[in-house]
Amino acid sequence: MAEPELVDVVVVGLGVGGEEVAGRLAEAGLTVVGIERDLVGGECPYWGCIPSKMMIRAANALAEAHRVNELAGSAEVRPDWAPVARRIREEATDTWDDKVAVDRFTGKGGRFLRGSGRLDGPNRVRVGDQTFEARYGIVLGTGTRPSIPPIDGLAGTPYWTNHQAIEVEELPESLLVLGGGAIGLELAQVFARFGVRVTVVEAADRVLALEEPEASEVAAGALRADGVEIHTGFAARRVSHDGSAFTVHADGAEFSGEKLLVVTGRKAHLEELGLDSVGIDCTQRYLPVDERMHAAEGIWAVGDLTGEGAFTHIAMYQAGIVVADVLDRMRRMKGGPDASGTASVVGGAAGVVSAVGGAMSAGGSTVAPGSVPVADYRALPRVTFTDPEVGAVGLTERQARERGVNVQVGYTDLTASTRGWIHKTGNAGFIKLVADADQGVLIGATSVGPAGGEVLSALVVAVHAAVPVSQLRHMIYAYPTFHRAIEDALRNLK
Repeated sequence: MAEPELVDVVVVGLGVGGEEVAGRLAEAGLTVVGIERDLVGGECPYWGCIPSKMMIRAANALAEAHRVNELAGSAEVRPDWAPVARRIREEATDTWDDKVAVDRFTGKGGRFLRGSGRLDGPNRVRVGDQTFEARYGIVLGTGTRPSIPPIDGLAGTPYWTNHQAIEVEELPESLLVLGGGAIGLELAQVFARFGVRVTVVEAADRVLALEEPEASEVAAGALRADGVEIHTGFAARRVSHDGSAFTVHADGAEFSGEKLLVVTGRKAHLEELGLDSVGIDCTQRYLPVDERMHAAEGIWAVGDLTGEGAFTHIAMYQAGIVVADVLDRMRRMKGGPDASGTASVVGGAAGVVSAVGGAMSAGGSTVAPGSVPVADYRALPRVTFTDPEVGAVGLTERQARERGVNVQVGYTDLTASTRGWIHKTGNAGFIKLVADADQGVLIGATSVGPAGGEVLSALVVAVHAAVPVSQLRHMIYAYPTFHRAIEDALRNLK
């Protein structure tokens, strides 16, 4: 094999985080090789965030049209999937073609290779018959893939993952959804609102099992109102497919549907990355990193691969830290001041350059030019885009109590607020606050409602900045808005 080609940085996996790192480092003048075997941009623009929210937008429009009869006269609604499929195909994904994304990266000065990259010893990456040696480092952003449970009879059947659900051109008459997490509920509600008979089967005792129990109850109630059957506490033991329909066999029950959507989690396939060549255990579910995204000396990882949360905003946040750290490493290796002038530019969620040349770190403290912020996940926001939306940040009540926190909880029903009362139909929701009574700050919050994800932003700031509860109580909350319910929840803190 030919001698390795020397470059500055190699990025293996150009999902959301990898693409951001590769593009910004190329813009900073480094020689960057970006390697992607699938589509540049990863899951989010092609099978995740973007197309699924287009589906949700369309389904919510149908639901709002039905609400006209209660609010403003009468309306007749006839669902049609064709414009939804067309919009996903033409506007979101270019029929699952990443030419625009590839051109965007190469236009910044990056070099793109289609293929599967593997570590080939310290500082080296092999892709096909080419080997690269990275002068300043290697960034891994290969993401995750659906984790398919080893259920008897499932393998070899034409089950769906999120890919087939997003790409569907003609809707089935019925759909089984195996998994009651965020993705499962979002897609279940969409298909139900377009007339598909949907059944959700969840092994846990409630859907959205990682969120507050009150959120699970509201979400389940909303989906049932849309005609979705929800069965919790049923672990699938066997799956059968007779050529035209699926049957999920659980303990004491059977559930049938034309199609089966499996959304039971995701997994990083570390065994494909050659991690053993640099002494990293590849049998783990995710690749552990430190607060600056280091997986090992000269190796960083970003995005779903790290196990910090399968969210685009996490990948972008981590990408900002990696960009700053790589540039800082380059400066130190050259033995001089910040050679690029950009080591403090962490950007995005990771930080912002101040008017006086400093930067805000991920944790909110000011750092000098050339220094690098560290990851801070205390105020990690997450949103399930069902109707109503389920937004949450920080710890749940149960998590806080398990950590021994002296917990105060404040709760208010959204329907009791003025805006909730005005909204009327479709106004289900609540605000729940989790406070550390000893510190006098919020450490978690949940916002469920028609704009639950948007209301969440105020609560994220409160948790991230550790704003004293006493100050939150004396804020002025615009009237009549959904977010004014935060004031009621604060008043109810006990």
